[in-house]
Amino acid sequence: MRNLISLVIPFHFWLPAEGFKLNTNLLETNLINLGVVLGLLVYFGKGVLNNLLDKRKQTILSTIRDAEEWYKEATDKPKQAEIRLQQAELKANEIRVNGLSEMEKEKQDLINIADEDSKRLEDSKNATIRFEEQRAIEQVRQQVSRLALERASEVSNNCLNSELHSRMIDYHIGLLKTMGSTTE
Repeated sequence: MRNLISLVIPFHFWLPAEGFKLNTNLLETNLINLGVVLGLLVYFGKGVLNNLLDKRKQTILSTIRDAEEWYKEATDKPKQAEIRLQQAELKANEIRVNGLSEMEKEKQDLINIADEDSKRLEDSKNATIRFEEQRAIEQVRQQVSRLALERASEVSNNCLNSELHSRMIDYHIGLLKTMGSTTE
């Protein structure tokens, strides 16, 4: 055992009659003094060190939790933005489809209105043509009648005697009356 102690504490430090005492000179401190000082530091400093380590641990855990929350928010925001983008695209598609169908409906309505207007114009044109035809036919009929009467009057004045002339006039008047009754 003496060899072991002589290894830890050199022999020239041992004084035979002095006994056991602590060496307070830090430059000449031996391992036992160092162990005692470290033991006292650990014993009394353990609470302070534990408090410091606990505070540091809580700070680190709080930072990790905050970072995880920020990460979660950062990953949720693009997802939410993507969902809003998809909703906006769906709404835009719906508006586009509604617009196209509304435009197609308006186009069809305009085509129908144009067709109706065209048909009315065609009917009006045909009615006007028929009216003008009837008027022209009536004018021609009147002129033919007038010319026939004039011609008959000339022929009867030139060629016929008065009795024949009277019968001829009566015949044509009767003919005109029948023509007048058929046109009405």
